[in-house]
Amino acid sequence: MASTLDRARPAYRPGTRPDDLAPDPAPDPASDPSVGPARDRAHGTSRRRVPAAVVLLIGVALTLVALAVSVSVGAAGVGPATMWRAVQAVALGHEPTGDLASAYAVLTGLRLPRAVLALTAGASLALAGVLMQALLHNPLVSPFTLGVSPAAAFGAAAAILVLGPSASGGVVALAAFSVALGVSGALLGVSAARGLGAATLLLLGIALTQLFEALTSALQFTADENTLQRIVRWTFGSVNEARWTDVGLVALVLAVAAPVALWFAVRLNAVAFAGDDAATSLGVHVPALRVGLITVSVLLAAVVVSTCGIIGFVGLVAPHIARLALGADHRVLIPASMIAGGLLLLVSDTIGRTIIAPAVVPVGIVVAVVGAPVFIQLVLRRRRAAA
Repeated sequence: MASTLDRARPAYRPGTRPDDLAPDPAPDPASDPSVGPARDRAHGTSRRRVPAAVVLLIGVALTLVALAVSVSVGAAGVGPATMWRAVQAVALGHEPTGDLASAYAVLTGLRLPRAVLALTAGASLALAGVLMQALLHNPLVSPFTLGVSPAAAFGAAAAILVLGPSASGGVVALAAFSVALGVSGALLGVSAARGLGAATLLLLGIALTQLFEALTSALQFTADENTLQRIVRWTFGSVNEARWTDVGLVALVLAVAAPVALWFAVRLNAVAFAGDDAATSLGVHVPALRVGLITVSVLLAAVVVSTCGIIGFVGLVAPHIARLALGADHRVLIPASMIAGGLLLLVSDTIGRTIIAPAVVPVGIVVAVVGAPVFIQLVLRRRRAAA
């Protein structure tokens, strides 16, 4: 009798279609009493799988609640009641005055763009992460594995060092985006020209990561105190200076990338579950798929890094959280990862700006502190359930 691990791994057989290459459904309890109701009775539990659509709807509802909470709290001295009275007044067509006018200005100028930027940036990093993990056959890669984050940090540090600590945020963001996109584009171009496999591409990315981290450290070593402070503050990752232009840019790229990723979800299943050779025999052009979707991932990560600084962990953990909740079928894994990433970053930012208010803890720090225990708990609970 095949083991549970063997059953969970989709098998390639002649005549298999890409649509079939999704994780096999749970085994029939009638033919395998070691799983399902028989095992649940032995443990004194009764399990029923929740439909994926229900889980996704719950995730959307939690995200909306978190968004409402995020825009209701802060250090500006505007309470939730005043904030929502201002929203109600505007919704009814009235011009807010006095405290309501101040509350509405805080909402639209500070809290709402910050919250929406955190939500879209988290979803973008998660989408980039799930694509890279599938295409590189490695669950430990993230959007920054190919050197996107270190290259962006080097570009930002170089701009700050050349222009001084008073360099505008737009110039720094443009420098970070240009360097990250240029380095990643060169790497993907070499990969396409030489037909490099996933393992080689991953190793080159690791080498570039080490190179740009060393170059950034060299720039920090030569910077004066004020310039060094600006560089370090940028590398923490933050949505403190969120503007609607930043929100629009990230949201636009995400709105284009998400449908593209979902369109290729079945082909991603073929590559992730059957491997490159089997996927090729099924009609999937693996090199083109890999270069194309990794380009999408790099673009997502570069845009987020250029607007928010370096925010790690989300692209690594959010796909794992979604995978543990709904399985590995990319048709549901992609939207679930986006919800998990956006919710994780939004909650982390809300905690960071309220826990020691009026001081603000950068979201890049909080997201690791908040997300790591959640991820560890999910993994341990999954292992206990599989035992």
